Amino acid sequence: MTRTVFRGGDVVLSDRLAERHSLIVEADRVVGIVAGAPTGAAGDRVVDVTDGVVVPGFVDVHVHGVAGYDVLDGAGAVERVSRILPRFGVTAFCPTSVACSAASLEVFLAEVARLRAADGPRARVIGAHLESSFLNHAFRGAQPAEWLRTPADGGEVLAVMDHHRHAVAIVTLAPEIEGGPALLDELVRKGIRVSLGHSGATWDEAQAAFDSGAARITHLFNRMPPMTHREPGMVGAALARETVVVELIGDGQHIHPAIMRIVWAAKGAARVIAVTDGTAGSGLPRGSVATLGGRLVRVDDVARLDDGTIAGSVATMDQVLARWAKDVGVGIVDAAVMCATTPAADVRRPELGHLSPGAQADCVVLDRELRVRETWIAGTCVYQK
Repeated sequence: MTRTVFRGGDVVLSDRLAERHSLIVEADRVVGIVAGAPTGAAGDRVVDVTDGVVVPGFVDVHVHGVAGYDVLDGAGAVERVSRILPRFGVTAFCPTSVACSAASLEVFLAEVARLRAADGPRARVIGAHLESSFLNHAFRGAQPAEWLRTPADGGEVLAVMDHHRHAVAIVTLAPEIEGGPALLDELVRKGIRVSLGHSGATWDEAQAAFDSGAARITHLFNRMPPMTHREPGMVGAALARETVVVELIGDGQHIHPAIMRIVWAAKGAARVIAVTDGTAGSGLPRGSVATLGGRLVRVDDVARLDDGTIAGSVATMDQVLARWAKDVGVGIVDAAVMCATTPAADVRRPELGHLSPGAQADCVVLDRELRVRETWIAGTCVYQK
């Protein structure tokens, strides 16, 4: 059995930074973390990380695309995205749709289903995140209005979702729309994670949704009413409900770093999911043009539609980790928890997102500036700078 020794660097564990330690991997599993820099046994593959940091592979549960490719570009699009994401340290992800036609959703979910069952030198496809058709029109942001539905008039979309329900990990919906509570109940019964977002839900409506099984919030603060001291709304409900996890877009543009730190202080790293909300413009130079669900977006400080509407971010997960660790100032351990451990737990993949004995050997070797040098999935190097 092949052993790989990541020798002599700093290893980020879920509760501490193990300085000058070595990570030991056998086949596709972590088997140990030991102090120092052992030479390794005959036949071991040794990776010198004495000038680096080893972190668990990033798990991005809200990403629409990267490097010019959008997951709704048609057959083959999700696989192309999955092969590019390891450049940025992502070892597992939820390809994320915007509201779209039933026909586009069918192509997308069929590919997600195929890739979930297949191995390859690419980021693991956990399941789809449907930033769905069942959103509040008034808080749609860049969601295409022509594809927004209520459950009563969204039968074709619901039929596709049901046909591919095992390929769906997360559904974002607005609980206050007509038929929203019943749809939420149905999705929870089917074992799908329900996330509240693109919503004008009040405190009471959000609390009722949480009581019915909604467990998370899609990009907290964005496309929902602001929290005030008299009207806490959905933001306040999420912050007050201890068990609810919240996504935060970590590009430094969607949310001020001070607010990011406040949410981290309120919820703790185990209840905050760092996401990119990355579009096909992520990883492209400023001024580039890409697509989001078939519409053109321009790469600026964020991705924007032609009318200036913010349409997601252009960040990558390595940038998000560095922003949390440095600019927000939570340190590398909590940054890695939010970029890997918490999202993996949220989508019920406890074998991912941490470097503990028995875990999948998905890891990223960073330099001291937190830039990606190598990405490993299941004990195999899939990207090297």
